[in-house]
Amino acid sequence: MAGIGIPATLGLVYLGGWFLAGTLAALGAIGAGELYRMARVQGMESLEIPGAGGAALFPLAMFATFGTGLDSSWLLLGGAVWLIVVMLTALAVRGPTKKPLEVVSVTVFAALYAGGLPAFLLWMRHAPSVPGAWAGTFLVFLPLAVTWICDSLAMMGGALIGGAKLAPVLSPRKTWAGAITGLVGALVVAPVYGWLVLERAGMPVPPAALVVVGLCIGTLGQVGDLAESLFKRQAGLKDSGTFFPGHGGVLDRLDSLYWSIPLTAFVLRAFGTI
Repeated sequence: MAGIGIPATLGLVYLGGWFLAGTLAALGAIGAGELYRMARVQGMESLEIPGAGGAALFPLAMFATFGTGLDSSWLLLGGAVWLIVVMLTALAVRGPTKKPLEVVSVTVFAALYAGGLPAFLLWMRHAPSVPGAWAGTFLVFLPLAVTWICDSLAMMGGALIGGAKLAPVLSPRKTWAGAITGLVGALVVAPVYGWLVLERAGMPVPPAALVVVGLCIGTLGQVGDLAESLFKRQAGLKDSGTFFPGHGGVLDRLDSLYWSIPLTAFVLRAFGTI
């Protein structure tokens, strides 16, 4: 799957623009739908239409802001209008006996989680400081590559070394040894990627920023995986969905990236790169 997925992702990110925004919008709506399915298993009916619609709108609004120059105030105002729509929908179809507070909370959270967090890829791809399409593409691949390698090394470390379980209730196969292996890998890979790839692409990132990115992905990125497992365990589900046959749902494939992408964007912004 990686042999097809990585080149396809590379091409999609290079195209950027509405192609990338539209893909993230679709994945956001599907991911939100998977969370609504988990809630439904628990007997809670979410407001799926405005929720999935909001998840799809977040990436589109992010690109409109950073890719077309739309004033960022419209992004905030649009979010406020969407929230009002969600609450109006709850007022119309959910009485006080149908758990409206829980319904609105799940609806909003799923949209922000599945649609809002990965939308920060569009900021990295189309930031004003990015000199060109390839530079933006390779900057986007910083959190992607580091996360994939971190996850792979964590799996290898856990299988080869074994030892104490990291979170046996949430993920019985994860070990402390695997988590440490993944962290070390992220701390090494992020600076190497910056030196070998980003500098040659004309997109230099301060070494200190790369170390912080590696630290964030090697720690909190792995926690993001466990956070999604927490939801699945409550719902009693093995996979969040079946969007990727044999590999689970959208949430299963992007769980670590939901945390790694905005964290990387935050670090790059803090160091003045974007």
